[in-house]
Amino acid sequence: MRTDVQHFRCRVNADIAHVTLDRPERKNPLTFDSYAELRDWFRDLAYDDTVKVVIFGSNGGNFSSGGDVHDIIGPLTRMNMKELLAFTRMTGDLVKAILNCGKPVIAAVDGICVGAGAIIAMASDMRLATPEAKTAFLFTRVGLAGCDMGACAILPRIIGQGRAAELLYSGRSMSAEEGERWGFFNRLVEAGALEDEALQLAQQIAAGPNFAHMMTKTMLMQEWSMGLEQAIEAEAQAQAICMQTGDFTRAYEAFVAKERPVFEGD
Repeated sequence: MRTDVQHFRCRVNADIAHVTLDRPERKNPLTFDSYAELRDWFRDLAYDDTVKVVIFGSNGGNFSSGGDVHDIIGPLTRMNMKELLAFTRMTGDLVKAILNCGKPVIAAVDGICVGAGAIIAMASDMRLATPEAKTAFLFTRVGLAGCDMGACAILPRIIGQGRAAELLYSGRSMSAEEGERWGFFNRLVEAGALEDEALQLAQQIAAGPNFAHMMTKTMLMQEWSMGLEQAIEAEAQAQAICMQTGDFTRAYEAFVAKERPVFEGD
C-alpha cells in the first residue's frame, strides 16, 4: 500500500496501516489537500490486499480539529456555488471511500475530535477513545447545517435519533463518557494505552478471515437502504459466497483437529 503521502502520516506494519493527520501544533486540522489525498488513499485501499485493517489515530494528543479555519473556511466564503458543491462532494467522497474501502477501520481518538474529524471517527467501523476525548459536530457553530458528510444518515444509526439531533443542532461537545454510554465509542482506555489497545484490536481482526470481513463491512453499509427481506436475502448470498472460500474449509478442518484455524483471506 502506498505510504509516500504528502498531507498526512501513513505507515504500514505487517498488514496493518496506521494513519494520522500531521499538524499536531494546530490539533491536526484538515486542508483541501489532505481531504483529497485521504479520499484517494482510501479508494486505492479497496484494491490492495496487503493491508487488512486500518488504524486512524491521534497525533500529539488530539485526533482532529476539523476543517482548517484559515485554509478552508476562509476560502469557502469567497467561492461560487459550483466551487462550493465541488468541495462538499469531495468531503463526502472521503466518507464514501472509508465506507467502501473493504477493510475494517478503527478510530483511536484522543483529545479534540470535532467537525470533519468527528465525521472521520463516525465513518470508522469501531472507535476507541481516551477519557479526555471531546467530540463535536460543530457545523452549526459556523452557520452551517448539521447534515454534513453523511452525519444525518450515519450518526443516528450509531447513537439514536434524539441524541444525534441534539448534537447536530447544538454543536456541543460530547464527552468521552457520554460517547461510550451512547455507543459512539466501543470503549475508553487511558491515553498511554490507546495506541496499544487499537493495535491489539487491529491484530485480532487481521488474524481473522479477511475476505469475510470485507463482506461484513459491505453488508453493514448496503443494508442501510434495504428492507428486511432484501437484507436477509443479501446476507444469504454473501454467506454462500464465503462458504466457498478456503478460510471456511480451514476453519472446519481446524475444528475437527481441535486446532486454532489459520486464516489466509481466500
